[in-house]
Amino acid sequence: MDTNVFEEMAKRYDTEDRMELAKIIVKEVKKELRNSETKSLIDYGSGTGLISLELSDLVDSILLIDSSKQMLEIAEAKISQKGIPNSKVLHSDFTEDTPKLNADIVIMSLVLLHIPDTKKILTEIFNILNNDGKLIIIDFDKNEQIDHPKVHNGFSHEELKNKLKEVGFKTAEIRTFHHGSRIFMKQDASMFISSSIK
Repeated sequence: MDTNVFEEMAKRYDTEDRMELAKIIVKEVKKELRNSETKSLIDYGSGTGLISLELSDLVDSILLIDSSKQMLEIAEAKISQKGIPNSKVLHSDFTEDTPKLNADIVIMSLVLLHIPDTKKILTEIFNILNNDGKLIIIDFDKNEQIDHPKVHNGFSHEELKNKLKEVGFKTAEIRTFHHGSRIFMKQDASMFISSSIK
């Protein structure tokens, strides 16, 4: 089994750059979470909770899921320091095995690009969403400057929409919301937010 690069990165993951980017993403995601006070949210590939722990007052409960135990240890420390009663963590990797879970909302922020089989992970997420549940994906627009064996070079809106529809989502809206310098593998890039309803 590959060593999980994110285990190595965990302790130095919350850099200023990442925290700045997280603020931009959180601001965008908040618009998608209007009237979600009674909803359960899963943050898949949550890392140290940079995104979802900023959303805890907008939803009923949050489950942070990551394949890196160390990332989750940092997230747990934040949960207890900040006293966030409605947030828990779960160590899991849906590409290997998906536990029996369900949620009203799933967020994947800058996660999809790390998963080789996009359709399989979207299917796993579709299956844990409640009816009329919402999948929110934040990721990079297709970027021809990027070439890396372990990372997708972003996604075209059409391609992703088609995959979401194939998996069974009724609707999929995608829009670019941020352009930044050196934010994707040290290259200038733009990010999109996608919102799909099951």
